[in-house]
Amino acid sequence: MPAPAPLTIIVGDEELLVDRAVAAVVAAAREKDPGVDVHDLVPSQVTMNTVVEVTSPSLFGDRRVVVLRSSQDLVKDLAATVTDYLKDPADDVDLVLTHAGGNKGKALLQAAAKAGAQRVDCKGPTKGPERVAFVKGEFAAAGRKITPDAAQALVDAVGTDLREIAAACTQLVADTEGRVDGAAVARYHSGKAEASGFSVADRAVEGRLPEALEQLRWSLAVGTAPVLINSALAGAIRGIAVAAQPPRGMSEADLAKRAKVPPWKLRTLRQQARGWSAAGVTRAMAVVAETDALIKGAGRDPEYALERAVIEIARARGAR
Repeated sequence: MPAPAPLTIIVGDEELLVDRAVAAVVAAAREKDPGVDVHDLVPSQVTMNTVVEVTSPSLFGDRRVVVLRSSQDLVKDLAATVTDYLKDPADDVDLVLTHAGGNKGKALLQAAAKAGAQRVDCKGPTKGPERVAFVKGEFAAAGRKITPDAAQALVDAVGTDLREIAAACTQLVADTEGRVDGAAVARYHSGKAEASGFSVADRAVEGRLPEALEQLRWSLAVGTAPVLINSALAGAIRGIAVAAQPPRGMSEADLAKRAKVPPWKLRTLRQQARGWSAAGVTRAMAVVAETDALIKGAGRDPEYALERAVIEIARARGAR
């Protein structure tokens, strides 16, 4: 694994790929120094003092990785402070900036490039053939093969969310041997659309708790991976947040893109958003984040964690 660059800029709005790129930088730093200190920050956590503190040279020579997420959203003064730092970076700090791309915060992006930052582009697949290619890449990275028809069938069964596609690939790699063909995909995914995480998520955000729990148990019974269900819950909450407080003047197409749903689903989202408050959405987002950690190793029982999440999300609807 190559040594991490002192400055890295990760550009793109595909969260899965951005997370992987950040993880690769952190892994490279830890391979070089297992005791490296990692600060992973979002704009809401960043103040002037925070920037100065995490980027100042260490008195003891301790190495740090500082990740500033969504750098395009930094307020003007903070962006200026980071830009000044780029002119004279500390020797014991590896700085990683993530940037969604586009014109917002472009000056900081340009300053990082001028400072010699290593750039990593994270543009996700947007077309069917690109998603099929992504599936093939996931299997290749795991040292496995999947037939073209199986890769297409997997995309058709799972949908367009890249995290869900990646999770489905991980599940198939873990639960099968040899080359994965269309029959293997059918065994794991045929008929699951009715009992997918999306049906669980829809019932939960609508506050229909008994039905949500019934759908959850059925989905788990037919083998739907817990990570897929929680990803659907996260997507539903994200959609509610966008539909409940849409930015003024934003077109339907841009609103759908921001919510990461097809335009036709906006009407459903608006109906589901009724009864949701900002406090409820915030609570639900926190629940989803906590459940994600529990499912991925912090907890012992993913199914219990999901059941608790569904209950908490249904209760968050109407919270004031």
